[in-house]
Amino acid sequence: MTAAPLWRPDPDRVRASQMHAFLERVAERHGVTRDHESLRRWSIERCDLFWAEMMEFAQVRLRHAPSATFSGSGMLGTRWFPEARLNYAEDLLRFSGSDPAILFESETGATATLSRDALRESVRCASAALIVDGVQVGDRVAAYMPNRPECVTLMLAAAARGAIWSSCSPDFGPQGVLDRFSQIEPAVLLVADGYSYGGKRIDTLDRAAAIVRRLPSLRRLVIVPYLGDAAAALRHPEIEALRRERGDALAISSWEEYLGAQRAAQPLSFEPLPFDHPLFIMYSSGTTGVPKCIVHGHGGSLLQHMKELMLHTDLREGDSILYFTTCGWMMWNWLVSGLGVGATVVLYEGSPTHPTVHRLWELLAARRVTVFGTSPKFLAACQKAHLRPVAEHDLSALRTILSTGSPLSDELFHYVYADVKHDVQLASISGGTDILSCFMLGNPLLPVWAGEIQCRGLGMDVQAWDGPRHAVTGRKGELVCCAPFPSQPVGFWNDPDGRRYRAAYFDHFGEPLVWRHGDFIEIRETGGVVVYGRSDATLNPGGIRIGTAEIYRIVEALPEIVDSVVTARRTPDQDEEVVLCVVLRAGLALDRALEQRIREAVAAGATRRHVPRYIRQVTAIPYTISGKKVELAVQQMLHGEDVANRDALANPEALEQYRRLV
Repeated sequence: MTAAPLWRPDPDRVRASQMHAFLERVAERHGVTRDHESLRRWSIERCDLFWAEMMEFAQVRLRHAPSATFSGSGMLGTRWFPEARLNYAEDLLRFSGSDPAILFESETGATATLSRDALRESVRCASAALIVDGVQVGDRVAAYMPNRPECVTLMLAAAARGAIWSSCSPDFGPQGVLDRFSQIEPAVLLVADGYSYGGKRIDTLDRAAAIVRRLPSLRRLVIVPYLGDAAAALRHPEIEALRRERGDALAISSWEEYLGAQRAAQPLSFEPLPFDHPLFIMYSSGTTGVPKCIVHGHGGSLLQHMKELMLHTDLREGDSILYFTTCGWMMWNWLVSGLGVGATVVLYEGSPTHPTVHRLWELLAARRVTVFGTSPKFLAACQKAHLRPVAEHDLSALRTILSTGSPLSDELFHYVYADVKHDVQLASISGGTDILSCFMLGNPLLPVWAGEIQCRGLGMDVQAWDGPRHAVTGRKGELVCCAPFPSQPVGFWNDPDGRRYRAAYFDHFGEPLVWRHGDFIEIRETGGVVVYGRSDATLNPGGIRIGTAEIYRIVEALPEIVDSVVTARRTPDQDEEVVLCVVLRAGLALDRALEQRIREAVAAGATRRHVPRYIRQVTAIPYTISGKKVELAVQQMLHGEDVANRDALANPEALEQYRRLV
């Protein structure tokens, strides 16, 4: 930790924040002391009062107000707001008028704007079309789409009907999509004719047709023209072949036809649903087996997102938020929930660095974005390109930068405050698809310390355990959540007795059950949290647990290194040796001098235990499609083992070079 915080909110910003307004509210109503730690403790000890206050503060629209916050007890026995009836889409569409709800921009230069009224009208037509297609409460509606407004529209239409939404981005291969969608059997599928990335136009209708052929549950295919026009997409040879093969069993239309046929439909209505009625089906990464289908509910998703967006992110009505994401990552769902705050959601489709690494900074300046979400990988690319957005772009509207996907290093914290914006709140956030939200995230009332996530989420009893039921502060441990929370999954799809769900998160420490998330963390005396990586990828040489992020933050700060992955190689005596693989700047080669510099840097920045036994140069690091390094897959390849489900990777071709690399 540095001698002083990198940022403190000024008093005016504190007073203007929604976290401050909420703290004042509960101080007056419940006698909570006016400081964040008191609020955090109260939100756990009196979770019944906290979540009820949050429901009211967010002005969630309830068709039937509950008499109790929850019923039952324990991690698997608690049911939140059991009498409530609500609808996620109704809350996201509660703002009206001509202000923009969605701004869309593509790397190709294509743009689109949907006002609040226009979005509601599109959802009305799409909802009516789903009714005509016979979509019922509980049916699945899916998308294989780039990050475009049509995806948001159909998701909200499905939610309004009580159908369940699921999506994959078009960089998934057909088998990766089928590993997911074949389990949930969608009735309607939305696809685009292609997408653009890094200046390349990529046709996806061949892949889409291959997927449709293996989804016999489909009754409707809707095609969004992106690279060409609707007529050309509908005449595509594979689409015409589908018409012949499936006949009347599969209706095929363009997006405009689908909506246009319902222009005279009835007014938009919202199905009143139980708090835990399924809303989204998300997926585990699928790198170690067939992806798990994780079901999230209307109320839990809405309430948790409102808490995180309104209080922790301080997103306000009239703000704008851009998170660089695909519609196959949970941050897309989180981003879209910004509509429920009254913010403008900015969708960007394409490469964040095309045609130059300035691309997103130019967009932030032009669109006057208030909250920008990105990743350590993008910030590191900007740093290594010597970008100084503070001097090159007008970021005066930018109030908060969010970062997730992997731990944010001390050096990147310093880079943001030196070269991006001096008075921005930099909030590293961490949670996951498993909870569709965050365990640790930002706070507009608190200072920012280098390398730390600012705080644990309100209402989330997050602890670090270095052994069963032994919570520690200032030392590394397993991330556990010791009390139930509303955004726990409803369950897994096709898991009727809940055994797979329980085994995934709750069985590790035995009774009484706690949520074990699989992250290796440290809770600091400041209240901040440091994430050291996934606990299943934690290194253990000589019996000392080392988080992979401890090595990444040092190695990737070296100017010669573009990217890296670190894992362990088993020894015959059942010990481990640390293996570091590095991608170097173009034209550089790994020699003894650079190896020695890397070892000295790791020893100085961490300990001698962290120093890699082996260092190897590679051409690329394998990532999941959502942007996470796959350390375990690299470890498997080092041991000559096969890696299943390579379609879950963004660049599966990168793996082969690791086979028996040491």
